[in-house]
Amino acid sequence: MSELDLELEVNGRKVRRRAGVHQRLLDFLRDDLNLTGTKEGCGAGECGTCSVFVDGKLVKSCLMPAAKAQGTKIETVEGLAGTGDLTPLQKAFYKTGASQCGYCIPGMVMAATSALRENPDAGIEEIKERLGGNICRCTGYSKIFEAVEIARDVIAGTRPAAVLEADAVDASYIGNNVRRLDAPSKVSGRLRYAGDMVMPGMLHMQVLRSPHPHALIKAIDTSAAEALPGVACVITAADVPGEDGFGVFVHDQPIMARGKVRYVGEAVAAVAADDVVTATRALSLIRVDYEELPAVFDAEEAMQAGAPVVHDYAQDNLVKHIPIRKGDVETGFAEADLIVEQTYSTQQVEHAYLEPEAGLAYVDHDDVVTVVSPSQNITHHRHMLAKIIDRPINKVRFIMSPVGGGFGGKEDMIYQGMLALAAMKTGQPVRLVFTREESIISTAKRHPARITYKMGLTRDGRITAVSFRMISDGGAYGLSTEGVMRKAAILSCGPYDIPNVQIDTYGIYTNNTPSGAFRTFGAMQAQFATESHMDICAEKLGLDPFAFRRINMMRDGAVTHTRQTLDSVSMGEVLDAAERSSGWEAGAPAMRGPQRADLAGVGTRPPCTLGARVRKDSAANRQEVA
Repeated sequence: MSELDLELEVNGRKVRRRAGVHQRLLDFLRDDLNLTGTKEGCGAGECGTCSVFVDGKLVKSCLMPAAKAQGTKIETVEGLAGTGDLTPLQKAFYKTGASQCGYCIPGMVMAATSALRENPDAGIEEIKERLGGNICRCTGYSKIFEAVEIARDVIAGTRPAAVLEADAVDASYIGNNVRRLDAPSKVSGRLRYAGDMVMPGMLHMQVLRSPHPHALIKAIDTSAAEALPGVACVITAADVPGEDGFGVFVHDQPIMARGKVRYVGEAVAAVAADDVVTATRALSLIRVDYEELPAVFDAEEAMQAGAPVVHDYAQDNLVKHIPIRKGDVETGFAEADLIVEQTYSTQQVEHAYLEPEAGLAYVDHDDVVTVVSPSQNITHHRHMLAKIIDRPINKVRFIMSPVGGGFGGKEDMIYQGMLALAAMKTGQPVRLVFTREESIISTAKRHPARITYKMGLTRDGRITAVSFRMISDGGAYGLSTEGVMRKAAILSCGPYDIPNVQIDTYGIYTNNTPSGAFRTFGAMQAQFATESHMDICAEKLGLDPFAFRRINMMRDGAVTHTRQTLDSVSMGEVLDAAERSSGWEAGAPAMRGPQRADLAGVGTRPPCTLGARVRKDSAANRQEVA
């Protein structure tokens, strides 16, 4: 591997090191100088987590070859305050709660510092523009912008430095603005995430992934990869000593593909080597003999007789069906003056947390297999891994590293088992850090869903019956699908008191990327359909959508379709507050004129026309007037 001599200044110190010609400035700072405050979120210059100063100019270090840093002055987030106190800007981030998961914050602090250095009087619009190259997935940006404005004023002397100090707290912390304990380590770049952690003798893992959505694995030849200098081990499903299977409700997913692959991106083999370059080179030497199989990519098609079978135990490709019944829907529809039926679709959604999946595994001096990762479910993972590696539970340990954004996407044990196997096989620590591409192709997404919604109504706006049928694409493995289907069924009809209900939610196996937990899992898909349908029905009845909801909303003492009695229901107060604060003009949307310019953000059409999709055809969009 070719190298070059680098001489530069980093955070005020002269540095002379040999660097690989392939290295980016980001790699040099993190791997050679251990300045891990500079993060990698995308590797493509889009997210801004890798922002540093090069000769005073803000640069995304993932796009700059290390060789181009020759003779320059580099400043990273660790160097902003040196060994002293936090800068006013970092204190302002601490004050406002601008750091949540914290992964984007070092880069955000660098971009904000650049903004105030270039224009100490920057207004809010300029601040937004200058931070436009940095992405945050947690905060909604408001507290970040507020922090920059406070820091600007403190630096200019128009506000006292005391505004950066903690607010006084009364007898209780509840109801008071309390600063996060971990914020200083986040704004200074000192906090170590899994991908920042190193250990002596650490190996680096890379993963060979399937190019096919559905195929038998006839043979895997790893001999050439194992013979490559620098390779410590190659692992496949054959290395699993125990019960190979993990998941949340059904343990149907092997650590690596066993016998066949079920989606593009599924792990087939993994290499642990002295460095990432060697591990990557070894992947190209592994030979896998595949026999392609018919695949299915649509959940409704997967339910049909003769569809390709994803898992032998589920010949109908059904992960889970949740049926709920209340009253008699046929009687309810017979009592209706109007029946409205629509089909709604929601799409697969990527979590896009800024910290890609990463982990570090080792076997300690007491023979305890230890995995460090941003797992959102470490107790469950520990118990599953103990069975997989055939060790007693007291010989398995999980340590939860700081989570650089999760949103439910890090609940699944996608890669921790591979790390544990490699650490056991080599006796050395092993680290794996996903690229953004790996994260997208191989980890769980929000369940796509197709919902057929049929509602019976009286002329005065009473809902007499609802039939709700939701078919969700669970992808290649079960993961959280059962829980998502339960949540969707429980919340399917929203906060409305409906006497006759028929609910069916189906999670279906396909050869798509697995679907899993994502904020509001199941509820978002169901509520999108319910609230869209409510607006459509209100318009067809000529009723104001707020009035229509008030007619049907649950009240104190209501019994849900899962037979839960509600003692206290705040639906009326929520509707009142929403109507009041939005400036909503009374009347059905069809009865009102064009949207007023001063009501920006208040829609005049059903929300179903935005974002996800409503399918309108003769079968799915049916109205019957009794």
